[in-house]
Amino acid sequence: MLHPPSTREFLHEFIGHYVALEGKLWKSLLLLLFRPGQLTLEYIKGRRVRYVQPLRLYLTFSLIFFAVMKYTGHDGVSIGTAADQAVTAQAGTRGRSDLVREDKPGEIVDGTAELRHGIAKVNSHWGENIERFTKLAPDERNQVLKTAFYGYMPYAVFLMMPVFALYLKVLYLGSGRRFGEYLLFALHVNGFAFLAMTLMMLVPGFLGIAEWVLGLWLVFYTPIAMRRVYGGSRIGTGLRWVVLMTLHVFGIALAIAAAVGFGILH
Repeated sequence: MLHPPSTREFLHEFIGHYVALEGKLWKSLLLLLFRPGQLTLEYIKGRRVRYVQPLRLYLTFSLIFFAVMKYTGHDGVSIGTAADQAVTAQAGTRGRSDLVREDKPGEIVDGTAELRHGIAKVNSHWGENIERFTKLAPDERNQVLKTAFYGYMPYAVFLMMPVFALYLKVLYLGSGRRFGEYLLFALHVNGFAFLAMTLMMLVPGFLGIAEWVLGLWLVFYTPIAMRRVYGGSRIGTGLRWVVLMTLHVFGIALAIAAAVGFGILH
């Protein structure tokens, strides 16, 4: 007879699946952590059986990262509270919030009302949700924003992986490499980034040394991996890395905004 798995059974299944199976996880971790780009090369050369699949590796570390961030309070900011403080500060210096403007003498127009009406024309349900959100207390708005962030952000970042691969495809235009190879690299590099940032939140360091070392390794990891996988000079790789990171950070910012906005509208 079927029954819900106990915690012990769940942990046994988890460990058996990710660790005991021929040591795939440990082999993958060693390469991922200490030999940037080597795991990608192993897959490109066809030596795949001994390692954890790239997609599974990425999804595991990304979900662990967001879970640790959420339950350890390392999100760093109070989104709604920060926004409210900014609006309050502007109101104090200008006499009213930027959300309200005066088009004609004696006539006050609420800018947020125009936004709500515009959204409502596209989708009435979205308009109702925006209306409901704007009427919440600051703490309640902040909670809605955080719920939206943690509910949709992992999906938004995952959807950025093909975009990350596209950046690489353009940066290495003419190399003759297939898009799938760049996507493979994107999963490995970003999987490492999630793992490193998780360790930075969890591993206590004497005078912050451990966090500093992990942060430094996180910075240099991608260009080292790029040069190992794609070759090229240090200067050429460095320039490509700067362009790649600039585009990726901008894309992540848009992904965060889209995830939070989507969470509010739904």
